[in-house]
Amino acid sequence: MRLAELSARSGVSTATIKYYLREGLLPPGRRVNATQSSYDEGHLRKLRLVRAMVQVGRMSVATVREVLRTVDDESLDHHTRLGVAVSALPHGSGEPPAADPATEEAARRVADELLAGMGWSPLHENGTELPAYRMLVAALTRLAGFGYPWDVEHLAPYARLARQLAVTDLDHVERYGSPEEQMEAAVALTVLYEPVLLGLRRLADVMESHRRFTGAPGVAEG
Repeated sequence: MRLAELSARSGVSTATIKYYLREGLLPPGRRVNATQSSYDEGHLRKLRLVRAMVQVGRMSVATVREVLRTVDDESLDHHTRLGVAVSALPHGSGEPPAADPATEEAARRVADELLAGMGWSPLHENGTELPAYRMLVAALTRLAGFGYPWDVEHLAPYARLARQLAVTDLDHVERYGSPEEQMEAAVALTVLYEPVLLGLRRLADVMESHRRFTGAPGVAEG
């Protein structure tokens, strides 16, 4: 397809596509003549991924480039590519807020106990803590600072729900054929589904509150 068709099918303007090409976020097309290039379905797929990261994930060009580099790195095994690519996505600051060191250390102990109870032992990648682990510790530190429950008993139900979500996530990703498509889908769906999950959670809270406090039908069991 030519640039105009790529723009029409992706919903990205030709000027933006040219910018992505200049920045190395999109591989160059096949040269047709001195002034035109041809693009294929791989370009369309990659463009949708870039669009999701930039427009929905609010990621910088540098971060997008880092994620794409990992997605395309065939020297890594499938699990490593998937983990590194998703870990490169923004995780907030990832650093605990200013707090008493004892509180931060207590939050780390609670996180470790929770994850050990779930059987989630690989908390590190090449000797470095996973960004998601640091994000969890930061969140627990904030909970402690505001005086809300943050012990393992209260957190365990959330962890069990997260495990179920992980199965659904990977089932979805595995529906895509090639490893490259799976890498791209994992990143795009992480970015695009997190707002869906937040919206569903808040709607479910509304319905459960309606059921409990008005006596009307609310959240169905199961």
